[in-house]
Amino acid sequence: MHIVIDGYNLIRQSRRLKRIDRYDLQAGREALVEAVAAYRKLKPFPVTIVFDGGDAEPGMPRRDQTKGIRLRFSKAGELADEVIKRIIGREKANALVVSSDREIIDFAIANGAATISSAEFDERLDMAHYMDSKGAEEVAPASGWQATTKKTGPSRRLPKRKRKMNKALSKL
Repeated sequence: MHIVIDGYNLIRQSRRLKRIDRYDLQAGREALVEAVAAYRKLKPFPVTIVFDGGDAEPGMPRRDQTKGIRLRFSKAGELADEVIKRIIGREKANALVVSSDREIIDFAIANGAATISSAEFDERLDMAHYMDSKGAEEVAPASGWQATTKKTGPSRRLPKRKRKMNKALSKL
């Protein structure tokens, strides 16, 4: 699974990152990379963060990699949304898109990619940051029999698209 993040969308949806971004745009990007790097320690999926690069200085690289995270900046006159759509078009069902932009979400679903809102993924980043700072490892679910109130017997099956989305999100 390849996680594709709409960088500025996630920064502006996060309470913690939004405060940093208000003072310094570069510091906001760096804080996001740090948060995603902490997440990657727990879940080592390939990650690409896409930013709008239209206001970037001339000669600035459009692609970069730091801490195992690929960074992509759009060209002048191009939106990050277009770069994200190209990545989704290439990855199809292997992509998990992190964005709250309705247009990107609709495009991802139409191409078979799983989606998660920026606010929901930010909660996962906060948990990863907490676990990283405490030095904790991810808790594995207990195996074997457990008491439950879940009913047995035939159940209603979710639509295929929902089952596929749930399967991708369970990996996070």
